[in-house]
Amino acid sequence: MSLFKARDWWSTALGEKEEFDQGCLCVADVDNSGSGQDKITVGSYMGYLRIFNPHPVKPGDGMQAEDLLLEVQLRDPILQVEVGKFVSGTELLHLAVLHCRKLCVYAVSGTLGNVEHGNQYQIKLMYEHNLQRTACNMTYGPFGGVKGRDLICIQSMDGMLMLFEQESYAFGRFLPGFLLPGPLTYSSRTDSFITVSSCQQVESYKYQVLAFATDADERQETEQQKLSSGKRLVMDWVLNIGEQALDICVVSFNQTASVFVLGERNFFCLKDNGQIRFMKKLDCSPSCFLPYCSVSEGSINTLVGNHNSMLHVYQDVTLKWATQLPHIPVAVKVGNLQDLKGVIVTLSDSGQLQCSYLGTDPSLFQAPTVESREINYEELDREMKELQKIIKESTKTQDILPKSEKDYDDLRITAEVSPDLDVVSQAIDSEVRAEAVPSVTVKITLQSRLAVQKTKLSICVQPPLALTHDQFIFNDIESCRSKAVALSVFLKGNCPPAELEGNAVASYSMPTDLNPEGIPRVAQCKFRLPLRLICFPAQPSKTANHKLTIDTNKPPVSLVNLFPDFADQSDEDQVNVLGFQFLTGSRITLLASKTSQRYRIQSEQLEDLWLITKELTFRLEEHFKKQNSKDFTCTFSGSVPLQEYFELIDHHFELRLNAEKFEELLSERAIQFRAIERRLLTRFKDKTPAPLQHLDTLLEGTYRQIIALADAAEENQANMFQAFTKLKSATQLVIMLISLWQKLSTDQVAILEATFLPLMQDTQELGWEESVDAAISHLLRTCLSKSSKEQVLTLTSQLSIPKDTSRLKKHITLLCDRLAKGGRLCLSTDTNIQQTMVMPGGCTPIPESDLEESTGVQDSTTMFTNHRHLMKQKSKTDFPQGAVEEAEKP
Repeated sequence: MSLFKARDWWSTALGEKEEFDQGCLCVADVDNSGSGQDKITVGSYMGYLRIFNPHPVKPGDGMQAEDLLLEVQLRDPILQVEVGKFVSGTELLHLAVLHCRKLCVYAVSGTLGNVEHGNQYQIKLMYEHNLQRTACNMTYGPFGGVKGRDLICIQSMDGMLMLFEQESYAFGRFLPGFLLPGPLTYSSRTDSFITVSSCQQVESYKYQVLAFATDADERQETEQQKLSSGKRLVMDWVLNIGEQALDICVVSFNQTASVFVLGERNFFCLKDNGQIRFMKKLDCSPSCFLPYCSVSEGSINTLVGNHNSMLHVYQDVTLKWATQLPHIPVAVKVGNLQDLKGVIVTLSDSGQLQCSYLGTDPSLFQAPTVESREINYEELDREMKELQKIIKESTKTQDILPKSEKDYDDLRITAEVSPDLDVVSQAIDSEVRAEAVPSVTVKITLQSRLAVQKTKLSICVQPPLALTHDQFIFNDIESCRSKAVALSVFLKGNCPPAELEGNAVASYSMPTDLNPEGIPRVAQCKFRLPLRLICFPAQPSKTANHKLTIDTNKPPVSLVNLFPDFADQSDEDQVNVLGFQFLTGSRITLLASKTSQRYRIQSEQLEDLWLITKELTFRLEEHFKKQNSKDFTCTFSGSVPLQEYFELIDHHFELRLNAEKFEELLSERAIQFRAIERRLLTRFKDKTPAPLQHLDTLLEGTYRQIIALADAAEENQANMFQAFTKLKSATQLVIMLISLWQKLSTDQVAILEATFLPLMQDTQELGWEESVDAAISHLLRTCLSKSSKEQVLTLTSQLSIPKDTSRLKKHITLLCDRLAKGGRLCLSTDTNIQQTMVMPGGCTPIPESDLEESTGVQDSTTMFTNHRHLMKQKSKTDFPQGAVEEAEKP
């Protein structure tokens, strides 16, 4: 904001709900009074024409009745008003008014009044031209070097320049390569028209070239017109400014002419031959400008108005003054009003018309004397302590939004999942290769305490799960009313999901007295889907490549009690052994020890263990919570399966590399396809037929290659989605095993989840590997660092796809090593003290030297893979009893 405001000399508001634009303001002696005083002429899009002659008694006064000389309502909208010598036989000034389909020239005259009401003004229509095309803007000047009169050039919306020699129509020419109209002006020194095309180029056309060019009665260029008399319209010069132009103006000073162009971000000063004299980058988005000659300073100054309601005065590229306006100007002029030279006249789009001048007024304010009183230091100390206490309490809270004082919400959302699967499945377009794909109904209820507006409910689940409906819109919900919707969830993709949780979010507006439109708010809730949605009971498997054992501190619980929806109550064998089979075909076996407090989960795939392991721990916690047992814990004493986890990472990364290769090949084939098309098009356009030289065969072969590559890329994309889903499941399993292994707190588990699962979906621009590597590197550099040296290391700020996964696997192994030694996960970098923790069996100490660390990293991979509870072996044929005995071994 400027330190100085524009000093208001005279101002008024024009009409009600009228619109104005750049060409609606003109300042000139339109009534030919000869006194040297200018009048302000304003036209509006509503068709009102007003002429003002401000005479304020003192600066800052509003409009008096006698200031409005004339107000006439014309039938058509006024696009532009100009004053010039537009009538033949006289050199008096006349007013030209441009409408959409008409050009009118008026004479403004005044009659001396015989009473105190003042003079009377009226306009007389001298002539008019009905336009065949819709007009956009116009310019005027002594075209062709005529003396004592001005000609008019009108630019139409379709790019035609229509020239009028006062009362008669001269000719019309179409601009070449025209798309959209731009600003237009005339340079009398070079006798040329200058405009800015939609190609962001400043173009100059000589008047003589326009006059002798081919006539443009119709906008088409046939062979007969090309061969007829006349010349083609060519530019005198062209300059690419790289942006659209808002206005253009020509100023002559010291026998030289300068072309000023106001762009969207810069304004340019060009020589009359198209060379750049200088340019200035603007800090704010401009709205209008006016270059004018400063005779006293011997230079050209420029007034630039912007959308921050500021008016800047530039001398060449130097900012000389900045002043604040009460509105955003769309047009600015300078005139002589009431013997005051250099009055700045600005007009806003809503009709705020102001005459102002630059400068400052002396401030008459005097600061009152301060009463002298003694300072009570004890009272100040008490106040300081209270303020420090308030600041300390406020910094402890981590909430972004302040908590509400009330314990209830304006809109409460609840989700109820049906305990039974749907009798008739609602699954549609499922890719699962199973006999039947079940679905479950979820009922969402919105309970409103107060009246809410614009309520929109969105439900989302993680793919490959899908919903029958995911969005509901309610216009208004009255107070103490509820809305309920029902939808079904089913498995759509051919792979198990990484999560069985869903989220329902309701966005609404709460109207208030000050804001009737409403304050936007959000309510949400989560719901848990049943395990039966994605798997069904099956016979326990006798072979398993991957096994893991979960230890508890409570006596073993019968699997029939834990999984009543999967176990047969009459089958005694299912007390300790239970089989699960996913809809996608994978089979998982769960075993419970009879004597020890252990549970074993085994499967052919590592990622398939995650959902059953999570469901087991969840149901165990719920079981002992019902028994009021608060000290129940689960532990994992085995080794984290990093080697198998790394295989999933490598598979996912390989698919990402394949996607890059397919994209490069598709780009190459597309370029080749377009090149062949251009060659064929050139051959077909040639008047003399030439052989195709097998270009058609090459085009067909390239097309087939593009289709094959697109199909392969699409298949690779589907495989990459499945690989990422499996990777998320394995990542969740690794996080759980690390948390049970090191007995991490809830906050530390949240840090691990944010580190290993930063993305909801994987893309080529930002993939899982580089995101996780950056997050783990940050942890190793901060809370898990061994020395201050590692904290000084700086990480790269740009994330890009790595060459391979060796660095990522090294960092994951090093993270487990640091946690095994006793590292503590925390987000604060103030404390880096590592707590001493008891290391379980199978963990080696962390080396202290750099050389020892490099060898330790290699050995640690072997250490984490040579575990007892996660091995690749075949079970015995006598499955239940033998497997249970093996699980009971310490």
